[in-house]
Amino acid sequence: MRKNEGRTVGLFFKVSPEEMGLIEKKMEQAGTGNKRAYLRKMAVDGYIVRLDMESVKELCKLLRSISVNVNQIARRCNETRNLYAEDVDDLKKGYAEAQAGLLELLRKFASL
Repeated sequence: MRKNEGRTVGLFFKVSPEEMGLIEKKMEQAGTGNKRAYLRKMAVDGYIVRLDMESVKELCKLLRSISVNVNQIARRCNETRNLYAEDVDDLKKGYAEAQAGLLELLRKFASL
């Protein structure tokens, strides 16, 4: 033990092979390989939350795409003084996709 760590009380316990398998599986799900840190965190806090941010990344990509489309349409409108129905439809489609992605993300967060 490191001298300045502040942890001076030892805590020792045994588990069955099945329990050890479950612990290792949950450690893998939590994305940690440090058994001591994992067990300490679980003993003190009782839970670990690891968020899958892939949905957020996809939503950000979609919003960037919508932003680029809006800028292109605005540039074309300024040049030609015309707004095409196709452009409006593209914006509506992008907005609907973004809204659906956001609702799905909110559902995932609500289930935590």
